[in-house]
Amino acid sequence: MLSQLLVRDFRCFAEAKLALHPATTLLVGNNAQGKTSLLEALCVVLRLQSPRTSTRTDLIRFGTRSCLVEASLGDHQLRFAQSATTRRLAVDNVVCTRSPDYLQSSARVVWMDHSDMLLVRGGAEHRRRYLDFAAAQLNPGYLHALRHYERLLRSRNHLLKRDAVINWRQADAYAVALEEHGHFISQCRAQLAESLTPHVNTAHAALSGGHEIAQIQYQPGFDPNGLAQQLRDARADEERTRTTAAGIHRDDLQLLVNDRPASAFASEGQQRSLSLALKLAQVTTLTQATGSPPLLLIDDVFGELDHTRRRALLNALPQDTQKVITTTSVDWITGDFSPDGWQYHVDKAALGPLVPVGSRL
Repeated sequence: MLSQLLVRDFRCFAEAKLALHPATTLLVGNNAQGKTSLLEALCVVLRLQSPRTSTRTDLIRFGTRSCLVEASLGDHQLRFAQSATTRRLAVDNVVCTRSPDYLQSSARVVWMDHSDMLLVRGGAEHRRRYLDFAAAQLNPGYLHALRHYERLLRSRNHLLKRDAVINWRQADAYAVALEEHGHFISQCRAQLAESLTPHVNTAHAALSGGHEIAQIQYQPGFDPNGLAQQLRDARADEERTRTTAAGIHRDDLQLLVNDRPASAFASEGQQRSLSLALKLAQVTTLTQATGSPPLLLIDDVFGELDHTRRRALLNALPQDTQKVITTTSVDWITGDFSPDGWQYHVDKAALGPLVPVGSRL
């Protein structure tokens, strides 16, 4: 369990230190006061990834040179520090030069927020990011392979755009390298989608009252017979578009409700239920794969749900999963759902005193 978080010069916080309850910790306050930044700090120190930015220097408080995030996780002390040019990691005061070494001592995370609706409504990049965040927590080599693939893809696309006459020999060499990493990533995504499918259906049934059937189907962005050959066959298209025509960067996850594409035929309520079900399925899949439940970070979700879906989601949240939740009010905490836990009021990047969950401030 995560027991403590310390941030210094992180986002809007000069410094903040908070204890985390084994069950539920609420961060309550108006918008733009720093609640989400504390959730982000937890994600960064545990997974070395932010759900809000890919630019690490965005994490540093304006006017300062570096930021620090420390967390107590079981018997381990985790430390993440970022300057304009350098990231420094440590576990129990021992410096880690490699991310995998650090992550071995960390924990899994599932992040839920209002933007999850983009999983259903948005482009394929949102669904690929959904798969990547979970797959990277299940496969130690996944993130390394994905970063290599992305660098190769940028280089190949630059080559396709650079000259009036494309150097196909060099482009084909890049294609072979893309195939090597892409095959591994595609396998991981396909296995993950297969594992998620029954849990998405179960979670969606719980959220919809059992009246609807949800399905997900992994759609690879290249021919399983070989990416390199497919790209050689697509030279005419690539010469016209000057971009790589196939690969895992074109993968997608088809989402269905009652056998119909959710983006086109599902109502807003059905889409919201499906997006929540996708995240709940991540929790179950990570728990079954690793033997321990992930930390559940929930950013201001309950205020956007109607009473029925809010109650269904609260009932669907795994009881044995540690949760940190941001919210603008505690009105949704009732006799039906009054969790054991602690609560902080967040105002202008400062924390109020710790009180029991549900306290009106």
